[in-house]
Amino acid sequence: MSDTCLLIPVLNEEAALPTLIANIAALDPQPAEIVLVDGGSADRTVELARQAGWRVVSSAQGRGVQINTGVAAAQARNVCILHADTVPPLDMVAVIEDVLADPKTALASFTPIIKGEKTRWGTTAHNWAKTWYAPLLFRPRLFFRGARLLFGDHAMFFRKADFLQTGGCDPSAKVMEEADLCICMAELGRVRMVPRFIETSDRRIAEWGPLKANWIYLKVGLLWAMGSRQRLERHYPDVR
Repeated sequence: MSDTCLLIPVLNEEAALPTLIANIAALDPQPAEIVLVDGGSADRTVELARQAGWRVVSSAQGRGVQINTGVAAAQARNVCILHADTVPPLDMVAVIEDVLADPKTALASFTPIIKGEKTRWGTTAHNWAKTWYAPLLFRPRLFFRGARLLFGDHAMFFRKADFLQTGGCDPSAKVMEEADLCICMAELGRVRMVPRFIETSDRRIAEWGPLKANWIYLKVGLLWAMGSRQRLERHYPDVR
C-alpha cells in the first residue's frame, strides 16, 4: 500500500485532464490518494475529476495558495505536485517512495522532457541546466549544500511534514512558488532532481514560439532572483 498523494492544482484544464486521468489510472503501484485542487474552473474540470473518482478541493486561485490548500487536505505521508499536462512514468509512485526513504532528501523531482508533437530538446536541455546554474549563481551557499532549483514541470515531491515545517508556499505567489519552496526546503535537507524522465507539455512553446518562450522563462527567473516577487504572473500569461 502506497503512502503518496498526487496533488494536481488546476484552473480550466478540461482539455488536458482526460489524458492525465488515463495515465494515472495506469500507474503501478497506485497512489494512496489523488487530490485535485480547483482554483475556480469555469469548464468541466471538476466534473471530469469527480467522474474519475478523484477527491476535489476548492481553493482561491493561485499556484501558491492552491498547493497549500491541497497539502493541508492530503492524508498521505508523501505529496507529489503534478501539472495537468504531465505524462508520469508508470512506476512514479515507487520512485517517489524510494527517493523519500532517504531522510537526507527533503525535496526531489523527476527530470522533465518538454514534448508535444515533437520533443523540444533545446528547452529540455536548458531546463536541466538551470536546475544547476540558477542556485549556483543566486544561492551558492545552498548549492554547495546540495540544493538544486526545481520547477513545477519537474513533478516535485516531498514529505507533508517537511512542507508544513517550512510554512509551505507563499500564498500570494502565482508563479515561481516552486523556486521559493526549494530555498525553504534546502534548509531541511537535500533538494535534488532524480535521473528518471517525466514528460510535460510544450503548449507554451507551441503558443509563443521557442525564442519567446525561453526569453519569458529567463526574464521571470531573473526577476525572481533579483527579488522582484510582486506580480511576476503578468510576465507569464496562462496558456490553455
